[in-house]
Amino acid sequence: MNTMWAIIFFLLPIIGCSYVGWHVWMMLPFSNLLKAVIIAGMVLCFSMLILNFLVGPDNLPPTIARIVYETGTSSLFVLLYLVMLFLLLDLGRAVHIVPASFLHSSIRGTLSVLVIISALFIYGNLHYYDKVRVPLNFTTEKPLHKPLKIVLMSDLHLGYHNTRADLAQWVNKVNSEHADLVLIAGDIVDISVEPLLRADMAEEFRRLQAPVYAALGNHDYYAGEPKSERFYRAANIHLLRDSSIVFNSELTIIGRDDRTNKHRKSLKELVAAVDQSTYTILLDHQPYHLEEAERAGIDFQFSGHTHYGQVWPISWIEDAIYEDAFGPLTKGKTEYYVSSGIGIWGGKFRIGTRSEYVVLTLTSVK
Repeated sequence: MNTMWAIIFFLLPIIGCSYVGWHVWMMLPFSNLLKAVIIAGMVLCFSMLILNFLVGPDNLPPTIARIVYETGTSSLFVLLYLVMLFLLLDLGRAVHIVPASFLHSSIRGTLSVLVIISALFIYGNLHYYDKVRVPLNFTTEKPLHKPLKIVLMSDLHLGYHNTRADLAQWVNKVNSEHADLVLIAGDIVDISVEPLLRADMAEEFRRLQAPVYAALGNHDYYAGEPKSERFYRAANIHLLRDSSIVFNSELTIIGRDDRTNKHRKSLKELVAAVDQSTYTILLDHQPYHLEEAERAGIDFQFSGHTHYGQVWPISWIEDAIYEDAFGPLTKGKTEYYVSSGIGIWGGKFRIGTRSEYVVLTLTSVK
């Protein structure tokens, strides 16, 4: 089954490239030589995505690595929307809404496609940088000395595209909250720890003015789990790997290892060592089997991983995969929040989704 899905995911971009390339060739009102140059440029951009996997950005000079990473991953999203746009135009032509001349050697067609795609991705890029503050207010019957303010984040994906400058802005936002605690539900690292080390991003994390606890995500494993763990220690991030810690004698934080680790502990095992008279927060990167937290008596689970698809209509696929692909959910007495992430994988575009961080205020009613 895995081999079949690998073949499908390999073939789909090739089919998409062929479909878009043929349409672009037919639509451009230029000489064959100039059209060939444009098509070659498009293929080159997309081939950078493959280069990322075959060569690896760590083996390239830093500036070149960032260009290859950003261009290659961005081209994947551009390809998706070009396929959708040309499918829509083909449908319009089939029902005689779009004239055939619009798709053949057409200045009007070429400019229309260029303007639509450019406007869409300029918007998507600007929207990505708008980090939405999501307030949550929970009450509990469990004792707290005072209301607790907790900033929660996931999916920072720091590396070749989310740089130290980006991280510095996020740290400033977190510090402005004057929180008691910062929790991160995985994927701090994108695909490699090297750019984080080169830029000394650990120094930015050390500026955070509250204790930081985190769980691992799948990308932290892709980047090399031992390297990620060493970076967290340097950044003063307390990593919880199938372990828990009691904060301020009244709040228990459980960090579950990512499901990439096939030998991670069950939630039942983790909860067995926890004093459940305290309010319990579970950090579990991938939001699968949410019923486990309800059965285990967890008060609040915070997850990420989905990015809510990053762009529409991938968000619809996420909704089909996960019970909760984005936002809040309540099951019994357990509250959940699945974050679309403050950062992003690949090209910096948010279309139909958002980048966010969560500010939780927890108050005892006793």
